[in-house]
Amino acid sequence: MDLAGQLRLRLEREANFSRERFIVSDCNRDAVRMIDGWPPHGSGALALIGPKGGGKTHLAMAWAARTRARVLSPPPTATAEWAWSSGAAVVDDADAADHGEGFFHLLNTASRPDCCLLLTGETPPNQWTVDVPDLRSRLNALPVVELGEPDDAVLRGLLIKLFEDRNIRPPADLLAYLVRRIERSAAAARAIVKALDEAASAEGRPVSRVLARQILQDETEDDPGAPRP
Repeated sequence: MDLAGQLRLRLEREANFSRERFIVSDCNRDAVRMIDGWPPHGSGALALIGPKGGGKTHLAMAWAARTRARVLSPPPTATAEWAWSSGAAVVDDADAADHGEGFFHLLNTASRPDCCLLLTGETPPNQWTVDVPDLRSRLNALPVVELGEPDDAVLRGLLIKLFEDRNIRPPADLLAYLVRRIERSAAAARAIVKALDEAASAEGRPVSRVLARQILQDETEDDPGAPRP
């Protein structure tokens, strides 16, 4: 790797999950309001679901900071106990965990008066594969709040955040262009920011709209008023 690439890697920032940096828009406003006010009675479990890269982890970690929640890692087996017995806790990507006896006891712990649990996943709990029959009814009964696919406002904010994480200050015309041209998803935003960063480093060029058009192989007329493709 060349020196410029090495220096850029060293300067990349750690992910910032502060609540202030979470972009609120029509696609997620109801979910944010729910998480900001939860738990209303101090106990219980709640599932936060949404598309990959859509902000679940960011919102969950901001909630964890506010409630001083423990961020739990799955135990090594489906039957092992989760390391949690009181207070608030969060499990990110809970849909990928083993849903066996250990998970059943995790939900039982969440029902205690002094406990509350936030789970995140791409799919609702009633679609998770379970190994314990009694767990199915518990998952089916979980309240669910959903984050929608990013709209233009969230996509623009996400692009800014991704560029900032790489210590890149994107020009305004680049942001406007990308919001119009890329797929409206967090995955597409991450992919184009990564591609722009790597191409700019490799070629010794600035991150710009011109470079983005080359990467996207966009030969259409760049009309700011044109509708999204």
